[in-house]
Amino acid sequence: MLPRSPYKCSFGLQRILNATGYSLAGFKAAFQNEAAFRQIILINSMLIPLSFFMPVSRVEQVIMIVVCLLAIIVELINSAIEAVVDRVSMEQHPLSKNAKDMGSAAQFVALAIIALTWGACLIPA
Repeated sequence: MLPRSPYKCSFGLQRILNATGYSLAGFKAAFQNEAAFRQIILINSMLIPLSFFMPVSRVEQVIMIVVCLLAIIVELINSAIEAVVDRVSMEQHPLSKNAKDMGSAAQFVALAIIALTWGACLIPA
């Protein structure tokens, strides 16, 4: 077992409050520093409200919204990977390129899932 960090609260309401603060700081950092994150937010700010006006069942609507939120999650993780890689070294290295490219590929898959899901829900069978 690893030693516990003296800086980390691991129980109770204080842990939840700390985690919420860190999460909000992460959203703020992503929005301020990552154009791709802002673009995903813009796309979702159009798609999610649009889903309420689509001729789909409630279950299909929820699925359409969930896949949109998935793209936000993937972009946050992709941005975190890029930040860590840049923090380690700004020089070009094949492993750094691979890490960034894989994060980008994950976002590509998430966006493809949005297109496939919305298409499947909206195009008549």
